Amino acid sequence: MTTADPTPVRLDERLASIGIVTRVLKRPDTGAFIGAVAVFVLFAITARQVNWAGDLGVWSSWINTAAYDGIVAVPVALLMIGGEFDLSSGVMIGSSGLLLGILTTHYHWGLWPAVVVCLLFGLAIGFLNGLTVVKTRLPSFIVTLGTFFMLRGINAGLTIKITGGVSINDIDQASGFSFAHKVFASTVWEKYGLSVATLWWLGLTVVAAWVLARTRFGNWIFGAGGDPVAARNVGVPVARTKILLFMATSTVAAFWGVMTAVGLRGMQSNEGVGREFEFIIAAVVGGCLLTGGYGSVIGAAFGAAIIGMAQIGIISSGWDSNWVYFFEGVVLVAAVMLNTAIRRRAERAR
Repeated sequence: MTTADPTPVRLDERLASIGIVTRVLKRPDTGAFIGAVAVFVLFAITARQVNWAGDLGVWSSWINTAAYDGIVAVPVALLMIGGEFDLSSGVMIGSSGLLLGILTTHYHWGLWPAVVVCLLFGLAIGFLNGLTVVKTRLPSFIVTLGTFFMLRGINAGLTIKITGGVSINDIDQASGFSFAHKVFASTVWEKYGLSVATLWWLGLTVVAAWVLARTRFGNWIFGAGGDPVAARNVGVPVARTKILLFMATSTVAAFWGVMTAVGLRGMQSNEGVGREFEFIIAAVVGGCLLTGGYGSVIGAAFGAAIIGMAQIGIISSGWDSNWVYFFEGVVLVAAVMLNTAIRRRAERAR
Protein backbone atom coordinates (compact mmCIF):
# COMPACT_ATOMS: atom_id res chain seq x y z
CA MET A 1 0.00 0.00 0.00
CA THR A 2 1.38 3.31 -1.05
CA THR A 3 0.52 6.75 0.08
CA ALA A 4 0.83 9.86 -1.99
CA ASP A 5 3.19 12.51 -0.78
CA PRO A 6 1.28 15.47 0.53
CA THR A 7 1.33 18.38 -1.83
CA PRO A 8 3.53 21.09 -0.34
CA VAL A 9 1.65 24.18 0.56
CA ARG A 10 2.98 27.24 -1.22
CA LEU A 11 3.15 30.33 0.84
CA ASP A 12 1.67 33.42 -0.71
CA GLU A 13 4.66 35.58 -1.68
CA ARG A 14 2.55 38.64 -1.01
CA LEU A 15 2.35 37.66 2.66
CA ALA A 16 6.13 37.42 2.88
CA SER A 17 6.42 40.78 1.16
CA ILE A 18 3.94 42.35 3.54
CA GLY A 19 5.86 40.88 6.47
CA ILE A 20 9.13 42.44 5.32
CA VAL A 21 7.50 45.80 4.62
CA THR A 22 5.78 45.75 8.00
CA ARG A 23 9.02 44.98 9.81
CA VAL A 24 10.79 47.82 8.03
CA LEU A 25 7.99 50.29 8.72
CA LYS A 26 7.84 49.29 12.37
CA ARG A 27 11.48 50.20 12.89
CA PRO A 28 11.71 53.55 14.71
CA ASP A 29 14.67 54.65 12.60
CA THR A 30 12.93 54.22 9.23
CA GLY A 31 11.55 57.75 9.21
CA ALA A 32 14.93 59.19 10.20
CA PHE A 33 16.67 57.36 7.37
CA ILE A 34 14.12 58.64 4.85
CA GLY A 35 14.53 62.15 6.24
CA ALA A 36 18.33 62.00 6.05
CA VAL A 37 18.21 60.93 2.41
CA ALA A 38 15.71 63.70 1.61
CA VAL A 39 17.84 66.38 3.29
CA PHE A 40 20.97 65.14 1.52
CA VAL A 41 19.20 65.35 -1.85
CA LEU A 42 17.86 68.82 -0.98
CA PHE A 43 21.32 70.26 -0.37
CA ALA A 44 22.79 68.38 -3.32
CA ILE A 45 20.40 70.51 -5.39
CA THR A 46 20.65 73.84 -3.54
CA ALA A 47 24.30 73.93 -2.38
CA ARG A 48 25.69 75.00 -5.73
CA GLN A 49 28.74 76.72 -4.21
CA VAL A 50 30.22 73.30 -3.42
CA ASN A 51 30.16 69.79 -4.82
CA TRP A 52 27.83 68.54 -2.09
CA ALA A 53 27.57 64.93 -3.21
CA GLY A 54 31.04 64.39 -4.65
CA ASP A 55 33.44 66.36 -2.44
CA LEU A 56 34.65 64.28 0.52
CA GLY A 57 35.76 67.47 2.24
CA VAL A 58 32.13 68.62 2.29
CA TRP A 59 31.09 65.24 3.63
CA SER A 60 33.67 65.57 6.40
CA SER A 61 32.35 69.02 7.31
CA TRP A 62 28.79 67.92 7.97
CA ILE A 63 29.83 64.60 9.50
CA ASN A 64 32.09 66.45 11.97
CA THR A 65 29.20 68.76 12.85
CA ALA A 66 26.85 65.81 13.23
CA ALA A 67 29.31 63.98 15.46
CA TYR A 68 29.32 66.65 18.14
CA ASP A 69 25.52 66.54 18.39
CA GLY A 70 25.43 62.80 17.86
CA ILE A 71 27.72 61.94 20.76
CA VAL A 72 25.32 63.38 23.34
CA ALA A 73 22.21 62.45 21.33
CA VAL A 74 23.02 58.78 22.01
CA PRO A 75 22.42 58.83 25.80
CA VAL A 76 19.65 61.42 25.35
CA ALA A 77 17.87 58.92 23.08
CA LEU A 78 18.31 56.15 25.66
CA LEU A 79 16.96 58.45 28.37
CA MET A 80 13.93 59.38 26.26
CA ILE A 81 13.23 55.71 25.53
CA GLY A 82 13.36 55.31 29.30
CA GLY A 83 10.63 57.93 29.60
CA GLU A 84 12.64 60.94 30.81
CA PHE A 85 14.24 64.20 29.60
CA ASP A 86 17.44 66.01 30.51
CA LEU A 87 17.42 69.73 29.77
CA SER A 88 20.75 70.23 31.55
CA SER A 89 22.82 68.23 29.05
CA GLY A 90 23.75 71.32 27.03
CA VAL A 91 24.90 73.49 29.91
CA MET A 92 26.83 70.54 31.33
CA ILE A 93 29.16 70.87 28.34
CA GLY A 94 30.17 74.34 29.51
CA SER A 95 30.36 73.27 33.15
CA SER A 96 32.74 70.43 32.37
CA GLY A 97 34.93 72.50 30.07
CA LEU A 98 35.17 75.35 32.56
CA LEU A 99 36.01 72.92 35.37
CA LEU A 100 38.77 71.48 33.20
CA GLY A 101 40.11 74.96 32.52
CA ILE A 102 40.00 76.08 36.14
CA LEU A 103 41.78 72.96 37.39
CA THR A 104 44.52 73.11 34.75
CA THR A 105 45.18 76.85 34.44
CA HIS A 106 44.49 78.17 37.94
CA TYR A 107 45.30 75.18 40.12
CA HIS A 108 47.95 73.76 37.75
CA TRP A 109 46.61 70.22 37.64
CA GLY A 110 47.71 67.85 34.94
CA LEU A 111 45.15 67.53 32.20
CA TRP A 112 44.32 63.85 32.70
CA PRO A 113 43.53 64.09 36.43
CA ALA A 114 41.34 67.08 35.56
CA VAL A 115 39.54 65.01 32.90
CA VAL A 116 38.77 62.34 35.49
CA VAL A 117 37.33 64.95 37.86
CA CYS A 118 35.18 66.39 35.06
CA LEU A 119 33.70 62.98 34.29
CA LEU A 120 33.08 62.31 37.98
CA PHE A 121 31.36 65.70 38.16
CA GLY A 122 29.10 64.64 35.30
CA LEU A 123 28.32 61.37 37.07
CA ALA A 124 27.43 63.23 40.26
CA ILE A 125 25.09 65.71 38.55
CA GLY A 126 23.40 62.90 36.65
CA PHE A 127 22.97 60.93 39.86
CA LEU A 128 21.39 63.93 41.60
CA ASN A 129 19.07 64.53 38.65
CA GLY A 130 17.97 60.91 38.55
CA LEU A 131 17.62 60.55 42.31
CA THR A 132 15.52 63.72 42.52
CA VAL A 133 13.23 62.53 39.73
CA VAL A 134 12.60 59.05 41.14
CA LYS A 135 12.28 60.14 44.78
CA THR A 136 10.09 63.23 44.32
CA ARG A 137 8.25 61.93 41.21
CA LEU A 138 8.51 65.41 39.76
CA PRO A 139 8.63 65.59 35.96
CA SER A 140 12.20 65.30 34.74
CA PHE A 141 11.49 68.35 32.58
CA ILE A 142 11.16 70.47 35.74
CA VAL A 143 14.03 68.88 37.66
CA THR A 144 16.58 69.19 34.86
CA LEU A 145 15.37 72.66 33.92
CA GLY A 146 16.21 73.66 37.48
CA THR A 147 19.63 72.03 37.10
CA PHE A 148 20.09 73.92 33.84
CA PHE A 149 19.64 77.30 35.51
CA MET A 150 21.75 76.38 38.53
CA LEU A 151 24.65 75.22 36.39
CA ARG A 152 24.34 78.21 34.10
CA GLY A 153 24.58 80.54 37.09
CA ILE A 154 27.56 78.64 38.49
CA ASN A 155 29.30 78.68 35.11
CA ALA A 156 29.15 82.46 34.81
CA GLY A 157 29.43 83.43 38.48
CA LEU A 158 32.27 81.11 39.43
CA THR A 159 34.26 81.82 36.27
CA ILE A 160 34.04 85.58 36.82
CA LYS A 161 35.02 85.18 40.48
CA ILE A 162 38.06 83.03 39.72
CA THR A 163 39.30 84.49 36.44
CA GLY A 164 37.74 87.96 36.35
CA GLY A 165 36.11 87.15 32.99
CA VAL A 166 33.62 84.84 31.33
CA SER A 167 36.13 82.57 29.61
CA ILE A 168 39.16 80.42 30.35
CA ASN A 169 42.09 80.06 27.97
CA ASP A 170 45.53 78.44 27.77
CA ILE A 171 44.39 74.91 28.57
CA ASP A 172 47.07 73.80 26.13
CA GLN A 173 49.73 74.80 28.68
CA ALA A 174 48.72 71.93 30.99
CA SER A 175 50.87 68.83 31.22
CA GLY A 176 49.46 65.96 29.19
CA PHE A 177 47.72 68.24 26.71
CA SER A 178 49.51 66.92 23.63
CA PHE A 179 48.29 63.35 24.09
CA ALA A 180 44.83 64.52 25.17
CA HIS A 181 44.54 66.56 21.99
CA LYS A 182 45.26 63.44 19.93
CA VAL A 183 42.58 61.51 21.82
CA PHE A 184 39.86 64.17 21.90
CA ALA A 185 40.43 66.71 19.14
CA SER A 186 42.75 65.40 16.46
CA THR A 187 42.06 64.84 12.78
CA VAL A 188 41.99 61.22 11.67
CA TRP A 189 41.85 61.94 7.93
CA GLU A 190 44.10 64.92 7.31
CA LYS A 191 43.32 65.27 3.62
CA TYR A 192 39.63 65.91 4.23
CA GLY A 193 39.66 67.12 7.83
CA LEU A 194 37.65 64.29 9.39
CA SER A 195 37.66 64.72 13.17
CA VAL A 196 38.37 62.00 15.72
CA ALA A 197 34.98 62.93 17.21
CA THR A 198 33.40 60.89 14.42
CA LEU A 199 35.11 57.77 15.75
CA TRP A 200 33.86 58.48 19.26
CA TRP A 201 30.37 59.01 17.84
CA LEU A 202 30.45 55.79 15.84
CA GLY A 203 31.81 53.75 18.73
CA LEU A 204 29.32 55.11 21.24
CA THR A 205 26.42 54.55 18.82
CA VAL A 206 27.42 50.93 18.17
CA VAL A 207 27.81 50.14 21.87
CA ALA A 208 24.52 51.82 22.82
CA ALA A 209 22.64 50.10 19.98
CA TRP A 210 24.00 46.75 21.13
CA VAL A 211 23.03 47.44 24.75
CA LEU A 212 19.53 48.47 23.71
CA ALA A 213 18.91 45.50 21.42
CA ARG A 214 20.89 42.65 22.96
CA THR A 215 21.08 43.07 26.73
CA ARG A 216 18.77 42.80 29.68
CA PHE A 217 19.46 46.43 30.54
CA GLY A 218 18.11 47.36 27.12
CA ASN A 219 14.87 45.56 27.96
CA TRP A 220 14.77 47.42 31.25
CA ILE A 221 15.06 50.74 29.39
CA PHE A 222 12.08 49.94 27.17
CA GLY A 223 10.09 48.65 30.13
CA ALA A 224 10.85 51.66 32.34
CA GLY A 225 9.72 54.03 29.61
CA GLY A 226 6.81 52.07 28.18
CA ASP A 227 4.96 50.96 31.30
CA PRO A 228 6.95 51.49 34.50
CA VAL A 229 4.25 49.98 36.73
CA ALA A 230 4.08 46.74 34.76
CA ALA A 231 7.87 46.68 34.46
CA ARG A 232 8.24 47.08 38.20
CA ASN A 233 5.75 44.26 38.78
CA VAL A 234 7.88 41.83 36.78
CA GLY A 235 11.06 42.76 38.61
CA VAL A 236 12.56 45.54 36.51
CA PRO A 237 14.51 47.98 38.74
CA VAL A 238 12.84 51.02 37.20
CA ALA A 239 14.29 53.60 39.60
CA ARG A 240 17.84 52.30 39.24
CA THR A 241 17.50 52.14 35.46
CA LYS A 242 16.36 55.75 35.24
CA ILE A 243 19.13 56.97 37.55
CA LEU A 244 21.75 55.16 35.48
CA LEU A 245 20.37 56.74 32.30
CA PHE A 246 20.57 60.22 33.84
CA MET A 247 24.13 59.50 34.93
CA ALA A 248 25.07 58.31 31.43
CA THR A 249 23.58 61.41 29.81
CA SER A 250 25.30 63.86 32.12
CA THR A 251 28.64 62.04 31.94
CA VAL A 252 28.67 61.92 28.14
CA ALA A 253 27.79 65.63 28.08
CA ALA A 254 30.73 66.25 30.43
CA PHE A 255 32.91 64.20 28.10
CA TRP A 256 31.79 66.36 25.19
CA GLY A 257 32.73 69.42 27.27
CA VAL A 258 36.23 68.01 27.70
CA MET A 259 36.49 67.40 23.96
CA THR A 260 35.37 70.95 23.21
CA ALA A 261 37.71 72.55 25.75
CA VAL A 262 40.71 70.58 24.48
CA GLY A 263 39.84 71.35 20.87
CA LEU A 264 39.39 75.08 21.49
CA ARG A 265 42.14 75.26 24.12
CA GLY A 266 39.68 77.17 26.27
CA MET A 267 36.01 77.54 27.17
CA GLN A 268 33.34 80.24 27.28
CA SER A 269 30.90 80.26 30.19
CA ASN A 270 27.89 80.04 27.86
CA GLU A 271 29.24 77.13 25.82
CA GLY A 272 26.63 74.43 25.15
CA VAL A 273 23.62 76.50 26.21
CA GLY A 274 20.76 75.66 23.85
CA ARG A 275 22.41 72.53 22.46
CA GLU A 276 20.19 70.34 24.63
CA PHE A 277 17.35 71.06 22.21
CA GLU A 278 19.42 69.81 19.28
CA PHE A 279 20.11 66.58 21.16
CA ILE A 280 16.39 66.13 21.79
CA ILE A 281 15.57 66.99 18.17
CA ALA A 282 18.04 64.34 16.98
CA ALA A 283 16.44 61.75 19.27
CA VAL A 284 12.87 62.66 18.27
CA VAL A 285 13.76 62.69 14.57
CA GLY A 286 15.27 59.26 15.22
CA GLY A 287 11.91 57.93 16.32
CA CYS A 288 12.00 58.37 20.10
CA LEU A 289 8.54 58.97 21.51
CA LEU A 290 8.11 61.86 23.93
CA THR A 291 6.14 59.47 26.14
CA GLY A 292 8.95 56.89 26.29
CA GLY A 293 9.12 53.18 25.57
CA TYR A 294 9.98 53.48 21.88
CA GLY A 295 12.94 54.70 19.90
CA SER A 296 16.29 53.92 18.36
CA VAL A 297 19.90 54.93 18.89
CA ILE A 298 20.58 54.38 15.18
CA GLY A 299 17.67 56.70 14.43
CA ALA A 300 19.18 59.34 16.71
CA ALA A 301 22.40 59.05 14.69
CA PHE A 302 20.41 59.76 11.52
CA GLY A 303 18.78 62.67 13.35
CA ALA A 304 22.18 64.11 14.23
CA ALA A 305 23.24 63.65 10.61
CA ILE A 306 20.23 65.68 9.48
CA ILE A 307 21.19 68.50 11.85
CA GLY A 308 24.80 68.38 10.66
CA MET A 309 23.75 68.50 7.02
CA ALA A 310 21.41 71.41 7.75
CA GLN A 311 24.07 73.49 9.50
CA ILE A 312 26.61 73.02 6.71
CA GLY A 313 24.15 72.84 3.83
CA ILE A 314 22.37 76.10 4.60
CA ILE A 315 25.66 78.01 4.63
CA SER A 316 26.86 76.20 1.49
CA SER A 317 23.61 77.19 -0.23
CA GLY A 318 24.36 80.85 0.44
CA TRP A 319 21.53 81.32 2.93
CA ASP A 320 21.73 83.22 6.19
CA SER A 321 22.91 80.90 8.97
CA ASN A 322 19.96 81.90 11.17
CA TRP A 323 17.73 79.80 8.91
CA VAL A 324 19.26 76.76 10.61
CA TYR A 325 16.90 77.23 13.56
CA PHE A 326 13.88 77.47 11.27
CA PHE A 327 15.01 74.35 9.44
CA GLU A 328 15.47 72.41 12.68
CA GLY A 329 11.96 73.36 13.77
CA VAL A 330 10.48 72.20 10.47
CA VAL A 331 12.46 68.95 10.64
CA LEU A 332 11.25 68.30 14.19
CA VAL A 333 7.56 68.70 13.34
CA ALA A 334 7.89 66.85 10.03
CA ALA A 335 9.75 63.97 11.68
CA VAL A 336 7.09 63.49 14.33
CA MET A 337 4.38 63.50 11.66
CA LEU A 338 6.32 61.07 9.44
CA ASN A 339 7.15 58.69 12.27
CA THR A 340 3.52 58.70 13.41
CA ALA A 341 2.29 57.96 9.89
CA ILE A 342 4.81 55.13 9.44
CA ARG A 343 3.84 53.50 12.75
CA ARG A 344 0.13 53.71 11.95
CA ARG A 345 0.67 52.14 8.53
CA ALA A 346 2.72 49.36 10.09
CA GLU A 347 0.00 48.69 12.66
CA ARG A 348 -2.66 48.49 9.93
CA ALA A 349 -0.50 46.08 7.92
CA ARG A 350 -0.19 43.59 10.78
